[in-house]
Amino acid sequence: KSGGDAPVVDATPSNEFPPLSSTYSTATTEDNHYVKMEDGDASDQIEKTNSQLSIANSVMTAEGLADPMGFLIICCVVLIGDMNRGVVFPIMWPLVQELGGDAVWLGYAVGAFSFGRIIASPTLGKWSIEYGYSKTLVGSTTTMTIACILFAQVYRVNSIYYLIFTQMMLGVGSATLGVTRAFVAEITATRQRTVYIALLTAVQYGGFTVTPLFGALIMHVFQEKRYEFGFLIFDQYSAAAYFMSLLSACTLAVLITKFQNRIRTKPNKKKKSSRTAERDEIADRTMFMGITVYDAALLGCMLLNVSTKGSIGSFETLGISFAESHFNLEPETAGFIVSVNGMIGVIALLSMSQLGKYFTDIQMIVGGISVCALGIIGFSTLQSFEDGADNATWKYFVGIFMIYGIGYPIGHTAVIGLFSKIVGRRAQGTLQGWFASAGSLARILFPIMSGYIAQFDDITTVFKVLFAIL
Repeated sequence: KSGGDAPVVDATPSNEFPPLSSTYSTATTEDNHYVKMEDGDASDQIEKTNSQLSIANSVMTAEGLADPMGFLIICCVVLIGDMNRGVVFPIMWPLVQELGGDAVWLGYAVGAFSFGRIIASPTLGKWSIEYGYSKTLVGSTTTMTIACILFAQVYRVNSIYYLIFTQMMLGVGSATLGVTRAFVAEITATRQRTVYIALLTAVQYGGFTVTPLFGALIMHVFQEKRYEFGFLIFDQYSAAAYFMSLLSACTLAVLITKFQNRIRTKPNKKKKSSRTAERDEIADRTMFMGITVYDAALLGCMLLNVSTKGSIGSFETLGISFAESHFNLEPETAGFIVSVNGMIGVIALLSMSQLGKYFTDIQMIVGGISVCALGIIGFSTLQSFEDGADNATWKYFVGIFMIYGIGYPIGHTAVIGLFSKIVGRRAQGTLQGWFASAGSLARILFPIMSGYIAQFDDITTVFKVLFAIL
């Protein structure tokens, strides 16, 4: 499609299935409604296809989902990865204070998690193509399990540098967003990809917005308590990490025993349809500075990803301290409020298929970001509790609702779906890895920036900057 004289990418889902560069083979089942899908190492394992697990149970219609079990396991991997961020949300600020840190160190601690993701995401995306999804996810989940155990020792080691190191390791272990999204993109029809990407994003979103409830509960139960079992010490800072270690180990066991090793076969080349050829011709047109329409569309999605991920990263950094300083709320209460609105956000994500019937991806992006920006700028007018302000708790709830309950989940998920559609028939693994890295970069820079601004100016200034960026 095009509007005016400016060419734009036509991201309208094609009725052709499987895609021309898909990893699906052209074999069909007896009822002529299904296609088989295999993936893994495309270069040296094709000859071994007959000796590998049959993919007969991994079939899909053009309207369905291949390998439902694999999709559920992928959801578990995504959930555990972001729970490592969510469960420690109400714990991180008090822990940094116990270690002698301030808002700046909190920014570095939160950013370290994303730094681990950004350095690992492209590599894991590449490995998913070269070695297959199974080996890649087993390796990353093993790293994550070890990192959880190491995080449990932070308070005992009593070093903020050790905290940053463990946060980086957790980031490396959970740097599988590109891999998991590529997997989902390959096992879904293009016309339904946004729906399943939304489901996956709902799981991820629930991981870091709903699970602070568990962190708040654990912190409340172990408040000023300490239990020793041999070399294991359970307190308000380590219990959550041991809890995550157990969940990560269970996910690792499921990956090893239930996740099929998939062998990627080379698709039969098909002649492009006239519609596909026309769309590719538009995408390859050169714009300013030698950038093609396709590259410009990808860059636009990257920048939208950076702005939305960075904004939510800033709230992840300062949300608890802001609740304390401006609403006199305890970390457990603030974590509970975030969790409740995270649940609302998950419901919004599960409604993406219905929203998609009435709104385009662009409309959902604009609407979501606008609501998020309004929620942020509403906080910028509030004075702190120390200055004599008596801010009602409902104001905090409403602002968090606009950010976590509506704005971010809808706007950011639409960005992910649009990016996947623009990538289209090209290999998703590497590009999704770079997309995830762009988001992780934002979650490094924005928390550090927010920490410095809050430390040397005022926390409300952070909200004004975020509003301007959005």
